[in-house]
Amino acid sequence: MDKMAKKIIIAGGGTGGHIFPAIAIANALKRLDAGIEILFVGAKGKMEMEKVPQAGYKIVGLDIAGFNRSSLIKNISLPFKIIKSFLQVRRIINDFKPDAVIGVGGYSSFPALRYAQQKGIPTFIHEANSFGGKANIQLSKRAIRVFTGGDGMEQFFPAEKIVVTGNPVRKTIIENKVSKAEGLSFFGLSADKKTILVTGGSLGAKSINEAIAAGIDAFEKNNVQLIWQTGKPFAAQAKKIAEGKQGIWTNDFITKMEYAFAAADVVISRAGAMSVAELCVVKQAVVFVPYPFAAEDHQTVNAKKLTEKNAALMITDSEAKNELVKAAIGLALNENEREWLKNNISKLAVTDADEVVAREVLKVVESR
Repeated sequence: MDKMAKKIIIAGGGTGGHIFPAIAIANALKRLDAGIEILFVGAKGKMEMEKVPQAGYKIVGLDIAGFNRSSLIKNISLPFKIIKSFLQVRRIINDFKPDAVIGVGGYSSFPALRYAQQKGIPTFIHEANSFGGKANIQLSKRAIRVFTGGDGMEQFFPAEKIVVTGNPVRKTIIENKVSKAEGLSFFGLSADKKTILVTGGSLGAKSINEAIAAGIDAFEKNNVQLIWQTGKPFAAQAKKIAEGKQGIWTNDFITKMEYAFAAADVVISRAGAMSVAELCVVKQAVVFVPYPFAAEDHQTVNAKKLTEKNAALMITDSEAKNELVKAAIGLALNENEREWLKNNISKLAVTDADEVVAREVLKVVESR
């Protein structure tokens, strides 16, 4: 290949679990080849349209939506949106002329990779979850490599294409130098109480929020503090519940997650692949509440991989209202159990997944 700048499209998004690894891969590509041109392709109206430009990259949005299970009437326009998104992708790829396309999951990755494959452009897939998504399974047949968050993925993808990389974690979290004292002072909390961090992922989590709301008085009773990230839908309600109570910080989104991880003694979290990867890196004592309606219930699979290694606790979504607060406070007050879980989860940390993916992609692009 000549010395012209290499061009790469990264397609996908929808949730932080797809967007943050995509940005981590883009940053790794830039570190390895400063001249590389990167274009993101996302879905209009989704989180990536805001988060990708904030990270300093250009993004083009497609008019695409997924199948709406709750309102069938909304699916009437779906075939038109799919056709339109394929026409948009055709224009984007023909104008940008990428050397490779990387799909990270989410609505926009399917048309982008499918069209690139038809054009003979090398495609790569990153599957973060312990369960292969339907679109990725289909796309893997013609992809060059399938990067996976963990092992045992041969049941979904061609074995010879799989490279187990782990999941790319944000550099701010890997290189976190924030001390516990700095973390606590960032949230205006006290240094002499145990602290529980509640995060439902980038979009919030209804059942976790309802469980915290129902058990809110137990925190003060047990002298335990709370950092409560609610997501937008529950934010106003949480603010009302927290009013006049000591030791509760709440907001819809935490921008500086590294401060929250530094401050926490225990984390309550969904079990999306990225949340799991980050919590392994920050070596936290975790209570997972898997989202039960994730495709193929993959969050429960993700969480069980850790509970089987004594690296986390798990409460099911349906038990959350009665059991979650009690379990989390119990863990916060049990030093030995916390240390045991932290020690076991730390063995599962992967810190260079973004570089491994970037190197593999560049190796293929440069050999063409």
